[in-house]
Amino acid sequence: MACVISAISSNSGKTLLSILLISWLKSINKTVQTFKVGPDYLDPQQLTAISKKACRNLDLILSGESWVKENFNHFGGLTDYSFIEGVMGLFDGIGSSSKGSTAELAKVLSLPVVLIVDARGKAASLAALIKGFREHDSELKIAGVVLNNVQTSRHEKILLEVLDQINIKSLGSIPSCEDLYLPARHLGLAPAHEILDLEIKVKKWASIAKDHLDIESFRKLLSPPEYNNKRVNILPKKESRIIHPIAIAEDDAFHFRYQETKELLEENGMPTITWKPLEDEQIPKEARGLIIPGGFPELHANQLSNSTKSLNSIKMFSKKFPIYAECGGMMLLGKSIYDFEGKEHSMAGILPFKSKKGNLKIGYREAKSKNKSPITTPGNKLIGHEFHRWEIIYESYNSKINPLWDIKGWNMEIKNEGFCSHLIHASWIHLHWASSPLILENWKRSIMNYA
Repeated sequence: MACVISAISSNSGKTLLSILLISWLKSINKTVQTFKVGPDYLDPQQLTAISKKACRNLDLILSGESWVKENFNHFGGLTDYSFIEGVMGLFDGIGSSSKGSTAELAKVLSLPVVLIVDARGKAASLAALIKGFREHDSELKIAGVVLNNVQTSRHEKILLEVLDQINIKSLGSIPSCEDLYLPARHLGLAPAHEILDLEIKVKKWASIAKDHLDIESFRKLLSPPEYNNKRVNILPKKESRIIHPIAIAEDDAFHFRYQETKELLEENGMPTITWKPLEDEQIPKEARGLIIPGGFPELHANQLSNSTKSLNSIKMFSKKFPIYAECGGMMLLGKSIYDFEGKEHSMAGILPFKSKKGNLKIGYREAKSKNKSPITTPGNKLIGHEFHRWEIIYESYNSKINPLWDIKGWNMEIKNEGFCSHLIHASWIHLHWASSPLILENWKRSIMNYA
């Protein structure tokens, strides 16, 4: 059956409950496939690190209903247990709507919802809150509630009585304790590689799960969907003797990447090679394309600036082979990055701008290409997602670099965004490559043309 873990709002404890459940399952030697609703990179990193199996994103806006259903049933049916972690609050979608929300996905997959509620400062008012969520959409089934940040045994007793009065099942009461602290950053949880002593923590989390969660109820709620060996292949696999390796920047500075990207490349004659710019590595000589995903280059700006072999390697590579860079990856291609203290650090200097901290930009974006890039041709339409706190300062005009596309989203006017040439695609917009055949078709064509 599986279930969806959701919440009243963001920062209520969805990921905390997820890691407790995974830790418990690992402690009894069970495999678990996790999924995450929406265009998220940081939460899936946490779930992947603990489960030792790649968490997969399910996004109705980026990927569509058919893709979501088939991939959930395919991968979810391969393990002993499975569940989905939601995004934001249960009904939060685009703008003021529920489009693309956790609730919409739960209905598409016909799955029950487990609500986790931050119980701090709550008593009898909890009833009104939970009843409102239960009655807001009669098509949803709320299987039960997990209470987070329960302060004392007296507090727990009050809350359990409240749930009993409205006939809502309690699935556990998680105490407020230091062992459950998850460090956060300006875009959400800290990256998984920053968690210290992970294996020790997993043992503690497993013990907390056994002591404070309704384990028997969760055994049923986490049972996997029926396996479906059908999997969406957006580009027919073509046998080819010609191999075109693709380098992907992958280190502490660049790690915002969907699992499907590597899989699609490798299934289509483009094996991936890890490249670590932070370690001042040159791009591997066999690479015929380069992908620089998002991440936190601003936190490593000084080290990147001193990685002269890496930066010179990008400059040389950009003259011969295709480069795809998004968000933090695009910042690496600019002239410089101003860190949080305002100090300027030189970057590759391929694109005519500097990056500095700005206001939060977040939301789905519809993009219509204006010029050719390694993954687009003029007129192509794609849907992506923007999520960053940075802005660019234009330094000069470069006649070889063109504007990439026009973008629009909820509550924003159409505007020009991104940079491109026949060899460069650089944008704030994160794309889910598995969502559109156009992306992979154009990328493969570009690689073959220049290889």
